[in-house]
Amino acid sequence: MGTATSSMAAKFAFFPPNPPSYNITVDEASGKMRFSDVNYQRENVDVLKLSTKRGNEIVAMYVKNPSASLTVLYSHGNAADIGQMYHIFTELSVHLNVNLMGYDYSGYGQSSGKPSEQDTYADIEAAYKCLEEMYGIKQQDTILYGQSVGSGPALELAIRLPHLRAVILHSPILSGLRVMYPVKRTLWFDIYKNIDKIPLVDCPVLVIHGTEDEVVNFSHGKQLWELCKEKYEPLWLKGGNHCDLELYPEYLRHLRKFISAIEKLQRPHDALDLIPKDQTEQASNNATEQSKEKSRPSIDYREKGRPSFGHREKSRLSTDSRDKARASIDKREKSRKSIDRSFKARNSTDHSERARNSFDRLGDMVRSVGLCNVDCLKQTAAEV
Repeated sequence: MGTATSSMAAKFAFFPPNPPSYNITVDEASGKMRFSDVNYQRENVDVLKLSTKRGNEIVAMYVKNPSASLTVLYSHGNAADIGQMYHIFTELSVHLNVNLMGYDYSGYGQSSGKPSEQDTYADIEAAYKCLEEMYGIKQQDTILYGQSVGSGPALELAIRLPHLRAVILHSPILSGLRVMYPVKRTLWFDIYKNIDKIPLVDCPVLVIHGTEDEVVNFSHGKQLWELCKEKYEPLWLKGGNHCDLELYPEYLRHLRKFISAIEKLQRPHDALDLIPKDQTEQASNNATEQSKEKSRPSIDYREKGRPSFGHREKSRLSTDSRDKARASIDKREKSRKSIDRSFKARNSTDHSERARNSFDRLGDMVRSVGLCNVDCLKQTAAEV
């Protein structure tokens, strides 16, 4: 029975890039391993080979951030390897102020073996063990991040770590079979049974999902969030598909907000008040409304990224009103203040522009590597 389950898992879930996006070389001067096919590599990145309890050797990368107090263990999505994810990982480390470890599943990239559900569980366990033993990272300072198929190993590890700091689920699946068929109950041969595991996770959980996801329906993320014990305000990206959520300014902004909230927690069970009950109900209602509005066009994300302009305009009008009431003020003084206000507004606009450019830089990386084969799961469904 176990062999049949593993065979179906491999047929359903795994599409490693072929050929891999990287090779591994050893720097003669330092003795450190490096990716030979990745440009602009950073000195704060360690390339590692880790042994799993199932006999495979997987490749991992660890991005060190000297000012970080938290560490993210990132399980990537399907049809990607860490060579493609390299620059996204390093950018996330900077923008979120975290250490970050990413790893390739067995059979992905330069990792040995063949991919299977059970092997991915052994893979993430080896990566977590490395964080503990090599870098001294504590369970209480670890955040598990699971993207798409990566939500499976992330939740499997999460239910075995009682003092875990937090979990982030990015376009997650309820289970493997539920991606293809709307089954009502879990069957023995299903894989990545996240629907049954999420209620067992004791730490805060952030769920991110696009409302127009063509691979993993938005309802997967919504239902997983509703089943969480410790709900954090979810991010439902209107118009978002399966592989483009990093392109939205809200993505980084909401992650920063979540990381900031998690850093302020003194211990894991302090998360009970992360999101008020009325906000929980509101988020659930919003998700329901968005799931019904399938064809509604998305708002231009660049406009979403400029919420402060309206406030500045109101502030300017209010200032103008006060100026009119000050009839005794010298005209030259008014002119000087007007110039100062213009200069400040221009500086504020420049700051917004710089922030938006950082979002665009991350978005360009996502576009350039083509992180997902959008039709991969649909093709498999047709074959079954």
